[in-house]
Amino acid sequence: MRYLSTRHTPGQSGESFCDILLEGLAPDGGLYLPETYPQVDADTRARWRTLLAEQGYAALAAEVLALFVDDIPREDLQAICARAYRTPAFSHPDIVPVTEVEDGLWVAHLSNGPTAAFKDMAMQLLGELFEYELGRRGNWLTIVGATSGDTGSSAEYALRGRQGLSVVMLTPAGRMTAFQRAQMYSLPDPNIINVAVDGVFDDCQDLVKAVNMDADFKQEWHIGAVNSINWARVVAQVAYYVATWLRVSGQVAPRTGADADTMTISVCVPSANFGNVCAAHIARSMGIPLDTLVVATNENDVLDEFFRTGVYRPRPGSETLATSSPSMDISKASNFERFVHDLLGGDSQRVAELFGKQLERDGAIDLSDAPEFARVRSDFGFVSGSSSHADRLAQIARVEAEDDYLLDPHTADGVHVARQWKRRVEGPMVVMETALPVKFAETIHEATGHLPPVPERFQGIEDAHQRVVDLDNDVEALKELIATRVRPGA
Repeated sequence: MRYLSTRHTPGQSGESFCDILLEGLAPDGGLYLPETYPQVDADTRARWRTLLAEQGYAALAAEVLALFVDDIPREDLQAICARAYRTPAFSHPDIVPVTEVEDGLWVAHLSNGPTAAFKDMAMQLLGELFEYELGRRGNWLTIVGATSGDTGSSAEYALRGRQGLSVVMLTPAGRMTAFQRAQMYSLPDPNIINVAVDGVFDDCQDLVKAVNMDADFKQEWHIGAVNSINWARVVAQVAYYVATWLRVSGQVAPRTGADADTMTISVCVPSANFGNVCAAHIARSMGIPLDTLVVATNENDVLDEFFRTGVYRPRPGSETLATSSPSMDISKASNFERFVHDLLGGDSQRVAELFGKQLERDGAIDLSDAPEFARVRSDFGFVSGSSSHADRLAQIARVEAEDDYLLDPHTADGVHVARQWKRRVEGPMVVMETALPVKFAETIHEATGHLPPVPERFQGIEDAHQRVVDLDNDVEALKELIATRVRPGA
């Protein structure tokens, strides 16, 4: 299995999984994808069903990853997954359990990890992969990342104290909840450096990309990535779509008389950066029976606009709204390029033109008249919808009252949009949970009149001492911070 940038030149040779694991963003500014997606037939799906039932999620994840990783011995990959997906690091033994909250509407629980967010599903694996490969090479890495709320804490909890790894995590000043800030800023580990940038998430993300595009600085400071521009993040998420399909189809098929190994489900994914739903797209492309992929956004509806109109129009920071589902307050979907690459049949030169010159010149990519856009739903299964503050409050209140289940605001966005599409798609509709409600107490209280329960492991977290460095929105200032604060090889 070899990997190429979405902007590669014809005839370019591919790279190995472990090389791109440490590299993150490709040198040409593109994102890595496998040369082809492995295909999964009905026999493999049936075998995976037995594996999940008998050996659990970690064993399934190792099997899925093995299709994409041929430079880590199988027994080592199995051990890596076993360390990543274990209790009590994850509070539920199924790792990804599913619940039917009402007839035909399900939730896949992705927030049982150390930071109560779905990002733990990829980050716990990424931490193990980084430590394994750096140890194998005798090397070190400086992770420079950006977060709108959940990626940062998930990455830091996965990488804290690990040999050969330093983390510089950029956050948008004043744009996260108190709980989210406390999760990150209270970590005392010397290899963790939190940075509050004077800007929005997209500004943080632009700084990360700018550092990655400086080839000399990147080489000198061994810069790597944990944002979903890193392919390992995305492929880790593919595994939970496989598990979700196996678990939901396994419960629905016996009562409907359907064949569990061929029945389809649809998924609704709250998404702004496109990494989570990109993993669903890849699982579908591999042959996992996902019917419709529903993209749910909040008021920052860049992705919804594209799937409705064919126009991808990133917004500047001044137009990126601060909402009550803050982890989706993003207006530049950094993973969207991967899907456009597939939509255009792998035409990397056209992708380079669109995401390089055209996006810079026009501030938008217009595929509304392109013949490929007509295939977005028919061939790729994508539809979309958006949600407002009032919508998410209504869904939180309704689901608690009717189904005795408390949603976080982002999952509420997903439920709102899922209800719009539920009767227009085949099979069960599964909303991919994003976080536990404890992270968004103010919005939960507004919706329900009470605060969310606080799991024991988070008691008193907001009272802990916090460490954070303030930074101007300037790439040279970020480089200086890295050069003065990071300890090479630590």
